Amino acid sequence: MASWLEFEGQAPELAKVARALMEKYRHKVLATLRRDGSPRVSGTETDFRDGELWLGSMAGAVKALDLRRDPRLAIHTTSPAPEPPAAESSAGEGSAPEWEGDVKLAGRAVEITDEKVVAAFELPGTGSHLFRVELTEVAWTRVEGDEVVIDAWHEGRGVRRFRRK
Repeated sequence: MASWLEFEGQAPELAKVARALMEKYRHKVLATLRRDGSPRVSGTETDFRDGELWLGSMAGAVKALDLRRDPRLAIHTTSPAPEPPAAESSAGEGSAPEWEGDVKLAGRAVEITDEKVVAAFELPGTGSHLFRVELTEVAWTRVEGDEVVIDAWHEGRGVRRFRRK
């Protein structure tokens, strides 16, 4: 498992794009595993501090209970839908829609219980949960021309690019 800082060191260009999209869009989708192993999705927010990726949760929230039981997670940062293609020019050529893409990451959550560390995040209410995210994979998916392009980093394998028509 890699900290965000370690991921940045291994894949600096992908990390820069991933972080920019994660910071641009406040709300993300968090996937956790229920007690029976089925998936659960919840809204979440993340924060970057001290070379780490963090997420918090209200006291007793089911996503926090899921992560305590099974720390595996996935986070999806979405972006707005692309603008429709511009009207065709007189030459009969339209332009492709612009879409900055989205970011998906996977790893595991490590709950932090040190009261001073938790207090520094100023989470709402009392008894809030704080988790540090350790990464196993990060992917940026976007459209370039008529292809879907995916830059994917996996721990121990580095970054690979995939193109699909």
